[in-house]
Amino acid sequence: MSRTKGDEEEYWNSSKFKAFTFDDEDDELSQLKESKRAVNSLRDFVDDDDDDDELERVSWSGEPVGSRTRPGSFQSLSDALSDTPAKSYAPELGRPKGEYRDYSNDWSLSDTVRRLRKGKVCSLERFRSLQDKLQLLEEAVSMHDGNVITAVLIFLKRTLSKEILFRELEVRQVALRHLIHFLKDIGDQKLLIDLFRFLDRTEELALSHYREHLNIQDPEKRKEFLKTCISLPFSAEDSAHIQDHYTLLERQIIIEANDRHLESAGQTEIFRKHPRKASILNMPLVTTLFYSCFYHYAEAEGTFSSPINLKKTFKIPDKQYVLTALAARAKLRAWHDVDALFTTKNWLGYTKKRAPIGFHRVVEILHKNCAPVQILQEYVNLVEDMDTKLNLATKFKCHDVVIETCRDLKDRQQLLAYRGKVDKGSAEEEKIDAILSSSQIRWKN
Repeated sequence: MSRTKGDEEEYWNSSKFKAFTFDDEDDELSQLKESKRAVNSLRDFVDDDDDDDELERVSWSGEPVGSRTRPGSFQSLSDALSDTPAKSYAPELGRPKGEYRDYSNDWSLSDTVRRLRKGKVCSLERFRSLQDKLQLLEEAVSMHDGNVITAVLIFLKRTLSKEILFRELEVRQVALRHLIHFLKDIGDQKLLIDLFRFLDRTEELALSHYREHLNIQDPEKRKEFLKTCISLPFSAEDSAHIQDHYTLLERQIIIEANDRHLESAGQTEIFRKHPRKASILNMPLVTTLFYSCFYHYAEAEGTFSSPINLKKTFKIPDKQYVLTALAARAKLRAWHDVDALFTTKNWLGYTKKRAPIGFHRVVEILHKNCAPVQILQEYVNLVEDMDTKLNLATKFKCHDVVIETCRDLKDRQQLLAYRGKVDKGSAEEEKIDAILSSSQIRWKN
């Protein structure tokens, strides 16, 4: 039955539900920081009659819609640890009220979804029965447009009880995955936990519960919360991460209290020379290791703040440990510690330099921390690849290394070219001249 303009306005203002627009003050999506204008811009250039089968089917999260993501899959623990604010991927379907004249109640399901797809004004409130709402969702899914699917899901979330919504989505896996992703992005942990409990997805339920620690600011309360998470039904790998997270925060609380006391007392040289810029609480493991190598490098293994203790407790690989310790000690210009870090002894007592991260990386870090040229030259000389060694020596003006490498390579032309880069009358120029005039070297052609 057609409506007059007056009837339409009466319906608009008296309907039980508000029109489905994203700029409505009471709409849940008004809480998002910004809305993604994807529906308005994705396919404005695509005609209604175009063959959509040629387009890549991509969901609102950027993944192709379909069976690529297994039902029931969930974020990795490293993703769950992120404190990044929720993103808004919702389409912006609202328009100025002056454009509502284009509103119609006579569109078919297909027409409604196509309008949503193009970002045109569209009220979904006329879909009142459960059957109509589910048909609308199925039509949206058949369009393979994640933004439209999400828009319809938000409408269903608003107008259906969660029990009915969960029951219907359980047999509609594509729509279910979109809802899970959307709830994660807007941070609706309560509904997400209810959903996982309904679906009996125990690991995802545990992970959602674990994410609640991000909302706990007090370190002691966060630690106690993490302790309760250890017994949750995580996978073996994630369970180990939870245990490490709890142990790390426990250590950080002890280290923070001790170091705050030492710093305020003013009797410890390292804290006087290098006051702490921030608290160690809730920092990542690598940051904690750097802090420990900076302030507590020489401590005995038995102390919680000892770098070696951290390395063994959390099974930090040698490469990561050496890289972090080098960065910390080089920043302090503790060159003796740097030297000891790479010096090893064999069973006969002979010493040798060894770098699990490669001496080329050692040189880069030393230069970044303003190491003297004598130290740079020592480590540049330890680079095995001749081309890499020559490039680093040239880049960091390690003249002796460049000159001796050119001599070893019997490269007269390169040595002559480098002669023009050293100071006139310098010791380096004299050294080059002596090598060039030597009759004992058979230069390359």
